Amino acid sequence: MNHAPDSDWLSRFAELADLDAESRRLLESRAKIVEIGAGHTVFAPGKMPEAFLLLLDGAVRVQQVGESGREIVLYRVSGGESCIMTTACLLSDESYQAEGVTETDVRAVALARNDFDDLMARSAGFRRFVFTNYASRMSDILAIVEDVAFHRLDKRLAQKLLDLAADGDSIDITHQRLATELGSAREVVSRLMKEFGRRGWVETRRGQVVIVKRAGLADLAGSGS
Repeated sequence: MNHAPDSDWLSRFAELADLDAESRRLLESRAKIVEIGAGHTVFAPGKMPEAFLLLLDGAVRVQQVGESGREIVLYRVSGGESCIMTTACLLSDESYQAEGVTETDVRAVALARNDFDDLMARSAGFRRFVFTNYASRMSDILAIVEDVAFHRLDKRLAQKLLDLAADGDSIDITHQRLATELGSAREVVSRLMKEFGRRGWVETRRGQVVIVKRAGLADLAGSGS
């Protein structure tokens, strides 16, 4: 569903709120709000980007599937953020190399490709916003690469469980999904989960993990490499 944006959506993005009057007018007049249901593929490998998206609400998971069929979650885009891969593809005029899937219902501001190019050419403030967000998200991606390449998987798994549980104890997730989140194989994650269970830190059920001893996971997550 597409419709005109709420008049105050620019306030969600501090740099855009400070645009000059002409750039602000162009952005407000050309942008549209899109609403996308959960589980929808927003973009896929080989597809060209159609619009620059700024998320207002919800979350999009960006993931890549290797030749072996194994998936890895690259990053997530949440409310108040833009997608670094979409930005990169728009700037380079190249197709996507990964897929984006809505994890929840999503509301986003969409700026069509031609309008994005026009604003990039006309507005220094808009260019600054795009490149600042791109640089910030690139730092996040580099942190993920460092995490996967150099940090022990047991530490990363412990931290992931704590992050997913937040203030609760129960997580609805499979070992396969955990492996995808961590860029590992299900068999490796299952072995670690069995060890966590042996230590009394977690209990695993079908499609669910229950944290029994949060302190044990926290100690492992915070230990040295």
